[in-house]
Amino acid sequence: MERRPTGAAFLLAQLGAHAERRFGERVAQIGLTPADAGVIRKIAMDPGVSQQALAEHLGLLPSRMVALVDALESKGIVERRRSTEDRRNYQLQLTERGQQVLQNLSRIAAEHEEDLCSSLSHEERARLRDLCSRIAEQQGLTSGVHPGYRHLGRK
Repeated sequence: MERRPTGAAFLLAQLGAHAERRFGERVAQIGLTPADAGVIRKIAMDPGVSQQALAEHLGLLPSRMVALVDALESKGIVERRRSTEDRRNYQLQLTERGQQVLQNLSRIAAEHEEDLCSSLSHEERARLRDLCSRIAEQQGLTSGVHPGYRHLGRK
């Protein structure tokens, strides 16, 4: 017996594209891109992470990572420090301004989720998160990393 699609995959794609666009609009209001937001978030979670390790974690080309960090550094959000263990590497830290930007991003993300999920109860949101997490894991996606990073800077 042939299994017919339920439409769940289409709805996930539709909602994902919509959520990505809306989040991009929200962070653009503070002069950032979604890619910037993810880099800032990861540096906050792992202070001192090397550019190389961050690029590997996000699945980014090293040259694209350098460009992202350059842009964030020029805005005073991130600073590079030479690694004390390996002088060839830079460790990344959020500046004081970067910490303020992170707080703004946290507020924006909470507002974004509230707007997107306002028709669901807290229990339904938790169930949806759990179901989506299971699908993401089964698909081999890296937890907390948007798969779009793998396509930044590629032709």
